[in-house]
Amino acid sequence: MEFSSPAQRRLQTLRSHVDSSQADDQPSLFLNATASASPFSNEDSYSIVLPEKLDTGIWNVHRSAKSPTKLFSRFPNHPEIGTLHDNFVHAVETYPDNKYLGTRARPDGTIGEYTWMTYAETASARQAIGSGLIYNGINHGACVGLYFVNRPEWLAVDHACAAYSFISVPLYDTLGPDAVKFVVNHATLQAIFCVPQTLNTLLSFLSEIPTIRLVVVVGGADENLPSLPPGSGVKIVSYQKLLSQGRSSVHPFSPPKPEDIATICYTSGTTGTPKGAMLSHENLISNVAGSSLSINFLPDDIYISYLPLAHIYERSNQIMGVYGGVSIGFYQGDIMKLMDDLAVLRPTIFCSVPRLYNRVYDGITSAVKSSGVTKRRLFQLAYNSKKKAILNGRRSPSPLWDKLVFNKIKEKLGGRVRFMGSGASPLSPDVMDFLRVCFGCSVREGYGMTETSCVISSMDEGDNLSGHVGSPNPACEVKLVDVPEMNYTSEDQPYPRGEICVRGPIIFKGYYKDEEQTKEIMDEDGWLHTGDIGLWLPGGRLKIIDRKKNIFKLAQGEYIAPEKIENVYTKCRFVSQCFIHGDSFNSSLVTIVAVDPDVMKDWAASEGIKYENLAQLCKDPKVRKAVLAEMDIVGREAQLRGFEFAKAVTLVPEPFTLENGLLTPTFKVKRPQAKAYFAEAISKMYEEIASSDPVPSKL
Repeated sequence: MEFSSPAQRRLQTLRSHVDSSQADDQPSLFLNATASASPFSNEDSYSIVLPEKLDTGIWNVHRSAKSPTKLFSRFPNHPEIGTLHDNFVHAVETYPDNKYLGTRARPDGTIGEYTWMTYAETASARQAIGSGLIYNGINHGACVGLYFVNRPEWLAVDHACAAYSFISVPLYDTLGPDAVKFVVNHATLQAIFCVPQTLNTLLSFLSEIPTIRLVVVVGGADENLPSLPPGSGVKIVSYQKLLSQGRSSVHPFSPPKPEDIATICYTSGTTGTPKGAMLSHENLISNVAGSSLSINFLPDDIYISYLPLAHIYERSNQIMGVYGGVSIGFYQGDIMKLMDDLAVLRPTIFCSVPRLYNRVYDGITSAVKSSGVTKRRLFQLAYNSKKKAILNGRRSPSPLWDKLVFNKIKEKLGGRVRFMGSGASPLSPDVMDFLRVCFGCSVREGYGMTETSCVISSMDEGDNLSGHVGSPNPACEVKLVDVPEMNYTSEDQPYPRGEICVRGPIIFKGYYKDEEQTKEIMDEDGWLHTGDIGLWLPGGRLKIIDRKKNIFKLAQGEYIAPEKIENVYTKCRFVSQCFIHGDSFNSSLVTIVAVDPDVMKDWAASEGIKYENLAQLCKDPKVRKAVLAEMDIVGREAQLRGFEFAKAVTLVPEPFTLENGLLTPTFKVKRPQAKAYFAEAISKMYEEIASSDPVPSKL
């Protein structure tokens, strides 16, 4: 897909260089239009470089080496798939009897073995849902809300929205009443699907969401549903009744066009009200089509769905799963019972976030440390041997070590996982290497955002280097833009650095009813500015190193990127979560640390420290001093600059959570809220610094 005549001219030039180089039988391809040109190589390169504009001679735009001359907007083998509806029709026609949606939840609320709906059965439900919505007066183009956690009905409703040209609007089940009310009114929802628990939230402000005409309760019986006054204008029906209404009044599909809006995804954000990112069918299909060049989901694969479907990461995985005819098994709705669900489902594909992978890592390493000298040495010997074999590119690195050591670990995720994906935040290279060794499967990290329909870049098959997020999705191109106030430029050595900007068919259609914020993130040439700072590693791999959006300035004029520092400090064994604070009135940083309770208790016992509870331990000045000293060690290892070190720490026993308002649904710290929540502790830390430091902290 091309976007402008300059782009076409640019690629014609590119093709001519490629063709002439291939004609000369050169082993690698070079574009030497100017002295400043970068090599265009198909040898040991994951992305290639080309000029953004022919007249500048500056080579700064990276594309996937898999598709340097065009950006994908369709699946290569199925160009007829242009919408989510087309994608599901393809799956139903190709895999009608394949198991599709599986659940352990029984109608009486108990948990049992997985029971399944096939692709064909889901297709029937989709038509009944869409017809039921029309029966109740919901017209094509209307916005339909989904306000419940992952379960089969969620995807059935989403497929119905695609087939009948409704716009789906997911709502996180963890959103508070004010945020839900805002989204419902902002998107002018006409219908909303919920469960009995979230129904109670809706009923508490039903009179304040006047556009709602239909509430469909999933998992609720009609006789238990509340009755509303006739003049309310709102109908409440059960999911089963809606299916019955639809089957008795079947309507033909009203398929969307690729350019039509498929969904409005509200990003929770760390400040202000949620923003509604408008994603078209073309956006979503392009992103998954590009990703499919390096990741294959197959008809005999089993995927476990527990990451929020309201998040673009899980939504994209589901689209890929449908394209491949994958079986999707849902967790029972309680994250604390996920390991039990994994043992029963035994998935082959497991996609997660670093927070969970870190727990897996901590759990296994703790078990190894407490297993005794002999078993610990055996594990270390097996780990080092297998890691070396993997880095050397051996396909079956260590069958003996698998049998003796690692097969037991694999069973923790069911024993059959062949692919692990990680996204949403950075995964430590140590943890990634650990997962590759222990689980013996492909482990790949990706980078993306809602506004790019998910994946911007991802690691390539066979790339064993960790600590980066791979090469660009073949459906987009990426460039780095100078950020002089943070000293990041394209001239930096040894690697170019700057703000990551993205362009291509994956870029969203803007924020719903918010042209001003759309203009802030999109420039006139079609580049989306992510706010993330990256650098290009050898081979055209992208590495995320910083965040532009949350920078602030200290009193002496130094710029601080707190998220970078927080990512460093969370490698400290005592630190479960971390919030870095500073401002232009003070010359140093302070930090709030939510401690790892097990590590703290074990350490206190080894030091002979007596305490009544974890809260008391956290307040002990000696403990705070010891934790800060260890954080300093981690900071020096990461080569933090002097002003980037926290000068004081407050330890808290409670984690940052959605419930206490300190995290977004995607587990990012809400910085203004955290600042207010810990205002007293922050003030006391600066007082301590001022009283102990001969150079005043406050200028």
